[in-house]
Amino acid sequence: MSKKAQGQRGEDLAAVFLQQKGYEILHRNYRYLRGEIDIVARQGQVLVFVEVKTRKSISYGYPEQAVGPGKQHLIKQTAEGFLVEHQHQGDIRFDIVSIVTWPGLEIVHFEDAFF
Repeated sequence: MSKKAQGQRGEDLAAVFLQQKGYEILHRNYRYLRGEIDIVARQGQVLVFVEVKTRKSISYGYPEQAVGPGKQHLIKQTAEGFLVEHQHQGDIRFDIVSIVTWPGLEIVHFEDAFF
């Protein structure tokens, strides 16, 4: 499976996972300038920007470890574009959904992962 296909599968799994937790998925793969946000969702009145990281195994570390300061900054810039474009002025949050597919499927949701 290519990295792109693996990433798409992870985003699909994350979207279903979040919907099962009561989130409303508003957008997938939202792009603004150089950035992309995998999932934009709503939980109650809170707008949630979700970064999904998928790995086959933890041989090279946990997926969430790949969301460092540079990636966080790019996600925040992209979120600002979304907020302006959609004229949203309420509460927001940044989450990470970490997915490992082997040896068994493991999905971990980090709410308020960064600010």
